[in-house]
Amino acid sequence: MRREARITRREPTGLRARRLRKAALDVFQFALFLFLLGWLLVEGAGNMGYNWQWYRVPRYLFQVFDGEVYAGPLLKGLLVTLQISALALVLTVVIGLGAALLRLSGSVAGRWLVVAYVEAIRNTPLLVQLYLVYFILAPILGLERFWAGVLCLAVFEGAFAAEIFRGGIMAVRKGQWEAAWTLGLSRRTAYRFIVLPQALRIILPPLAGLGVSLIKHSAIVSVIAVFDLTNEGRNVISDTFMTFEIWLTVAALYLCVTVLLSFGVGLLERRLKGAMA
Repeated sequence: MRREARITRREPTGLRARRLRKAALDVFQFALFLFLLGWLLVEGAGNMGYNWQWYRVPRYLFQVFDGEVYAGPLLKGLLVTLQISALALVLTVVIGLGAALLRLSGSVAGRWLVVAYVEAIRNTPLLVQLYLVYFILAPILGLERFWAGVLCLAVFEGAFAAEIFRGGIMAVRKGQWEAAWTLGLSRRTAYRFIVLPQALRIILPPLAGLGVSLIKHSAIVSVIAVFDLTNEGRNVISDTFMTFEIWLTVAALYLCVTVLLSFGVGLLERRLKGAMA
């Protein structure tokens, strides 16, 4: 009924023209930026006497044998990066949500524990944390280097996710809690059916940004010899000396993944807003 009662308003012609001009200007500025960036790369490489060999790059992305397509080292590394990022993101959400709920609980010891965890993780370098996990914690828990990297990323990003979840939960109006108590709902049920669904709309955008950062931070696992995209790119460079071509290809692969993730989260966010309207 609400949708039927809405009045469809036609956008003024002048406003539409201004929007089109602004969009065209944004596209032009972006294209100009890409052109200047490419020109700087070409000029810089030319001054160093660099020999571009882009024709050799595809074989490190995919290879064709007997009519069948096989992934090259860069695509294999990308798959490992996606696996690490996906597993770490799931653990990040679990750790972040658990830490946020513990900090908002009535336990004084729990709150101080979460505060110490968040401050310690957020104020120390990720590389140092990775070495501590890999050389100290992983042997105790019997973790392979792959899972050591996943655990380190999840613990690091979980400290930031905890603050995101806490801020989203606290942004839910106090009246929603009072309505839950009036209905006789337990704290767990109120979180599950009332508070968290409303907080999700607030949490989702910064959580998507955290997911993008996690994908980029996953490159650090290459220092413990995990064969992710960055490590595979470095190995290809050591074999071919195609420094610029490979690093630009690696950057483009990371960019494609993060842009697709941002686009997907944007669609989900709009759908949630439509469902809540």
